[in-house]
Amino acid sequence: MSSIDIAVGQRYESKDDLERRLKLLTVRHQFDFDVETLTPTSYVVKCWVDGCLRRVRASTQGESPTFNVCIYDSKHTCSCTERSNRSRQATPDILGELYKNFLGDVGPAVRPMSARVAITKQSGIKMDYWKSHRTLKFAREIDEGTLECGFESLPSYLYMIGRANPSIVTRLQIDELGRFMYVFLAFGASVNGFPFMRKVIVVDGTFINSKYKWTLLTELAQDGNFQIFSIAFAVVDTENDDSWYWFFTQLKLLIPDDEGLAIISDMHNSIGKAIRNVYPLVARGICPHHLYKNILGRYKGKDAFRLVKKAARCFRMSDFTAIFEEIEAINPALHGYLQRADVRLWTRVHFPDERYNLMTTNIAESMNRALSNARGLNIVRILESIRVMMTRWFAERREDARSQPTTLTRGVEKLLHGRVTAARDVTVQRIDDHHTEVKYGSSSESLNVVNLVEQKCTCRRFEREKLPCVHAIAAAEYNNVCCISMCSPYYNSAYLVSAYAESVMPADSTQPVPEIVANQPCLPPSIRQQPGRPKKNRMKSALEIALQNKRPRKEHTCSRCR
Repeated sequence: MSSIDIAVGQRYESKDDLERRLKLLTVRHQFDFDVETLTPTSYVVKCWVDGCLRRVRASTQGESPTFNVCIYDSKHTCSCTERSNRSRQATPDILGELYKNFLGDVGPAVRPMSARVAITKQSGIKMDYWKSHRTLKFAREIDEGTLECGFESLPSYLYMIGRANPSIVTRLQIDELGRFMYVFLAFGASVNGFPFMRKVIVVDGTFINSKYKWTLLTELAQDGNFQIFSIAFAVVDTENDDSWYWFFTQLKLLIPDDEGLAIISDMHNSIGKAIRNVYPLVARGICPHHLYKNILGRYKGKDAFRLVKKAARCFRMSDFTAIFEEIEAINPALHGYLQRADVRLWTRVHFPDERYNLMTTNIAESMNRALSNARGLNIVRILESIRVMMTRWFAERREDARSQPTTLTRGVEKLLHGRVTAARDVTVQRIDDHHTEVKYGSSSESLNVVNLVEQKCTCRRFEREKLPCVHAIAAAEYNNVCCISMCSPYYNSAYLVSAYAESVMPADSTQPVPEIVANQPCLPPSIRQQPGRPKKNRMKSALEIALQNKRPRKEHTCSRCR
């Protein structure tokens, strides 16, 4: 903090720089000043207490715009009790600079109350919550840049990141006035790695914590090791028909429409319209969790709610039919709602395409959580946070994939280990060259027939997940068939290595940006900010509140021995 002090001979680029240094000095030493002389060539300030001789005089020399300190009387001749009674210079922007440069961290974990305590201890200035909130906001803008600066530098950033990653796909959409509308980003490493993924895409949108009320759209897949694989991102104004149609239009240039492709999302109507218009051949599914939230808010009955969850995850048509009839008997209104919601969208057994184990949009929620700290930054910092995360993920997972000694991925090996253990408890009987009978004990209800040639089982788990179920593993061991050959190639370690073969490179800021790119207009969108502090947490649904308030089941114990 000693560098804040002023000395004779110091030179400042402008009067504003000198005035800012004086304000920092007065806040640091707990006094105030009045401007005595202010002309284009001279600037004189003195202590605000009458009779005090503390004074600073600065002026220009010749035609230079810089201000040089000519006179500096640093000694106060007033009482400290008088000069500390006024602190007009302690504005949030000055306090924010003081806090950022000398006092503390400005990371996302820091709260306004922490900034208030640090400034009060150091400078003796008392602040209410809102002043500390604005102080921390200014401190973060010094470190991260303002929201408006992010729009100005967006074209240059997209150019630099595209130059470092030649196969990247970026799109910037602005309106006729040069104001920002949409931006799309898909790294070439992700696009080239998607052919080694199962053809199931999860899309979702989440809000961004800023006054512009943007929405971050994500498109994800899941690799053979059950890890999140990011494909594309977009920042749009809001989730509506136009934004989702634009997003899927850009996505179609990378991933063409195909009957073998499936897209999982929430129940947003705009997503359904965009998929029907842009991807007419794709099978669309909805996350049952969003269906559960609607059911919990409209219908009552724990038994019916439990049956809906069970029906969504059924593998066999007979099991689904029995559960659905039971729902109709308990709650006919709920049964009608589920039919109107289209069972082909939210059930596994009726889904027209391959869905594997991806029933929900949980991977999208996990991605939103991973980017939660970046969602309050300007748009360039948001995209750069995504880039940093992608670079780290690809580097770590490439190394991990190369180190896996087994033919199948580590996640699949862990899953099959439990099934191999369970397969030892079943009874196996060969039927013919292709079919094998597998059952638990002597019960005929647990009997399943496995066809190893067609890779099918009457439980339908083998067919849906493309991984051998317990019955298939038992039949394969009985017939001396390798279980690895019955797994889909998407679960092989070689596919995992190929998926993360390329790298995501950072932007090279040392290379110059062409003037036509740097001068490209990209103005912030026109908005009207709502009063009060912006909300950073979304409103929780009734289902989430109910799960939070759910008490654990009481453990019954003996009253004597406990």
